[in-house]
Amino acid sequence: MTKTLIEIIDLCGTLSNRHRLRIIAALSEKEKKKYTISELARQLEISRPLLYLHLQKLEEVGLLKGKTELGKGNRARQYYELCDFELCLNVEKVKEMLETEEKKGSKRRW
Repeated sequence: MTKTLIEIIDLCGTLSNRHRLRIIAALSEKEKKKYTISELARQLEISRPLLYLHLQKLEEVGLLKGKTELGKGNRARQYYELCDFELCLNVEKVKEMLETEEKKGSKRRW
């Protein structure tokens, strides 16, 4: 998956948080592919509101996706699943992304 320099900066910023890395690790477990917010909060021992903020950020950068499914008693539940991803970054890729941004005339400060 090719990303722009801005997307790589956002992705790296997202991955620079310990809670978010723990969420990724929990969602990567083989025996269970999807979790509700309550299940993840219990497993990670963090509050549901804090977990929800981290899940939103991970979803924004495309590392996970949320789905609503009907559970017992036709009760809607939000589940989260990890998306497959790989981050490969080297000197040449950084140079290429910077040159592309400069050609576009991007004025964003990093």
